[in-house]
Amino acid sequence: MCTAWLIGMGGTTAIDTLASASFTGGKSKHDLGIILQRAFVVLSLFYVPVAILWLFAGPVFRALGQEEFIARNGAKFLQVLLPGGLGYVYFECLKKYLQAQGIMRPGTYVLLITSPVNAGLNFLFIYTFEMGLLGAPLATGISYWLSFFLLLIYTRYVSGWECWGGWSKKCLENIGTFARIAALGVVHVGTEWWAFEIVAIAAGNLGSLSLAAQSCIMTADQVLNTIPFGLGVSASARVGNLLGARNPTGAKRAANTAALLSMFLGTLVLAVLMGTRNVFGRIFNDDDSVVRLTAEVLPYVALFQIADGLNGSCGGSLRGMGRQHVGAAVNLVSYYCGALPLGIWLAFNGWGLAGLWVGQCIALYLVGFAEWAIVAFSDWNKQVENAFKRMDHGAEAEVGGV
Repeated sequence: MCTAWLIGMGGTTAIDTLASASFTGGKSKHDLGIILQRAFVVLSLFYVPVAILWLFAGPVFRALGQEEFIARNGAKFLQVLLPGGLGYVYFECLKKYLQAQGIMRPGTYVLLITSPVNAGLNFLFIYTFEMGLLGAPLATGISYWLSFFLLLIYTRYVSGWECWGGWSKKCLENIGTFARIAALGVVHVGTEWWAFEIVAIAAGNLGSLSLAAQSCIMTADQVLNTIPFGLGVSASARVGNLLGARNPTGAKRAANTAALLSMFLGTLVLAVLMGTRNVFGRIFNDDDSVVRLTAEVLPYVALFQIADGLNGSCGGSLRGMGRQHVGAAVNLVSYYCGALPLGIWLAFNGWGLAGLWVGQCIALYLVGFAEWAIVAFSDWNKQVENAFKRMDHGAEAEVGGV
């Protein structure tokens, strides 16, 4: 999750930034196809160190103090998954290429097909073919490549192909700008993901009961996170499109609308979680002690949803503006200089698991409102100019009088 998947989720934010503005403001619609090709090249190179890490994961796991059977089997799992991880990255690239054109639904259609296929392949490889543990990464890898090829078929024969224009050596130009934005996107997304992994490790040190409750909470939160994540995707594409259309007022309105909508949806999720707090843990675990601890911590998790929504939507707007570095800096300061140390200190000084989530709440509210302030008070005319400077042709935006 914190290596290859970060390239797919974070590295492809460079497409959000460059392609959405290029689609509405570029001199040629084929500029979008060039950006997609550039993404394939750059992110494939980004995948090389991940591949090396996965190939030699066994010694890494042992160095981190993992038991021998975990180090051995974990390394084998990653080695089998290695080809499939690249399929996931390419799928995300192509999905972002379509989203920059305002084509949002195909990715969902494809996943509705490949998700049950993935479940069937897992059962087939693990149980029918008796491959055991290694059947899971093989099935998952095949499913990712199937997702990519199905999306490619949709693009070729249904919608989105008109921006392709064929392979071109131009994809090797301006590659430094793309790589820089992609790397910052990885850091922007990674700083939050890594913080949650640190919380998971800390929860494990609190004992098996806290770890079980944390597993319930994090599983649910990963599902709930799809709401702000989806808003962030739409915000980045919409803001980028409007900047490319030389419409700074519309881009500002879209960013603020996404922020307000995310807080409204976060409030609804908060209400549902608080209304079901005493039974929520039973979705995942029948142990009464785990259910009770989950209920004790859930108010903090519920409060977290508003800030998480704001972070998702404003983070998307920042990606549409090409300001991933701002989001990364805010995350680094909020999580690693304040909230994580505070949460861990509280956890081991009487607060237990709730202390960790108090720290997470503080971090997300700092991040969410800081990013919203940055977005709301941005010089949007300047952002239009920056969007055009990032394009391959280096056109200057004509924003006067907009």
